[in-house]
Amino acid sequence: MPVAPPGKPLKMNPQHWWTEKKKSLTGACLAHAVHDGYTDALYVFLPIWQAQFGLSYAMLAIIRALYSGTMGGLQIPADRALRGLSPRAALILSTVLAATGLLIMALPFGLPGLCVGLVVAGIGSSIQHPCGSMLVTVSYGAASRHPLGIYNFSGDLGKAALPALVAVLLPTLGWQPVLGLMAAIGLVLSIALLPLAPAAPIARAAKTGTASGQGRGGFGILTVIGALDTATRMGYLLFLPFLIQGQGGDSATVGLALALLFIGGALGKATCGLLGERLGVVGSVMVTEAATAVLIAATLLTSLTPTLVLLPLLGIVLNGTSSVLYGTVPELSNGDTGRAFAVFYTSVIGSGGLAPILYGAIADHSSQTTGVLASAATAALIVPLVLMLRPHLGAAAAEPHGKPGLPRSA
Repeated sequence: MPVAPPGKPLKMNPQHWWTEKKKSLTGACLAHAVHDGYTDALYVFLPIWQAQFGLSYAMLAIIRALYSGTMGGLQIPADRALRGLSPRAALILSTVLAATGLLIMALPFGLPGLCVGLVVAGIGSSIQHPCGSMLVTVSYGAASRHPLGIYNFSGDLGKAALPALVAVLLPTLGWQPVLGLMAAIGLVLSIALLPLAPAAPIARAAKTGTASGQGRGGFGILTVIGALDTATRMGYLLFLPFLIQGQGGDSATVGLALALLFIGGALGKATCGLLGERLGVVGSVMVTEAATAVLIAATLLTSLTPTLVLLPLLGIVLNGTSSVLYGTVPELSNGDTGRAFAVFYTSVIGSGGLAPILYGAIADHSSQTTGVLASAATAALIVPLVLMLRPHLGAAAAEPHGKPGLPRSA
């Protein structure tokens, strides 16, 4: 497959160009869905592992961190080490490694085998994010913002599907056979990627700045915004079950509330990338983060039924900003988009791990309400911060598109 530097679309026969782009996007999305599905499905196994291995909550958190810490910490080294591979080889390697980790966990090696398997699976998943994001960026060039939103959304589909499948199968099959089945899904995906992902390495531009000449300063601000956006989301998720219970909901209502929030979140990831094209990065982030802060605070004031009505709307803006941010990474990548995505994912994954601890400590020393308001204040903090990003963005990204009388960018 022909390659092109970031910011420019691939040049190929017009009869095949669209098909090749769609194939690349499909391959990246399938890999993202399975890997993110693996990540969230592990939560379903935690109570079983706690009972079987006699783990405390602290030890259980450490066991879980073997996967998430490996996945987050190796984003940058994985991108650097494997940048000579083709997208096909990198995505297949990442998926085979993740599936191998699950197979190790499924074998009767006890707690040590579980720990080794989690690390191996985390190594595999660390490869997928920068590779998949880079593939979509190169395939669509300057028009990659909305496809990156679709790529982002595909992860949510995996997060919804695989944990649900695991929850249904566990009572019948037991946890080790279910892990084996999850590994088999990954191996099947590895075969499916053969005709989808390009077999030629992706050309990377020299580190001389983006096409618009912007520098690394803007990328640093973008990374901070991404970390704060993730912190807001994870902080609110920490308190939501307790908030629903405090409004009179039972465990089934808590499950419904989470489902409503996640449904809205999936919709937000699918649509807010397009919103970024319409309103510009600065305008769309200001709108979504301001709405997030207001809606989080509103759920503290409403009763149970109005809260459930608000949650899908909150989910749209709570999750949707990330699609706008991911779509902006290529422009501020200083020419090395793969590394930029690796740095960005490391930041947001790290923030997602640390934020619940921080907000939990705030609530422990004050109240649950204060903890929820702290997450809302974090979203509000992003509104003035994103204004600092405007000078680093090209006019096309900073300002709304589609004004009357002006042509839309490709």
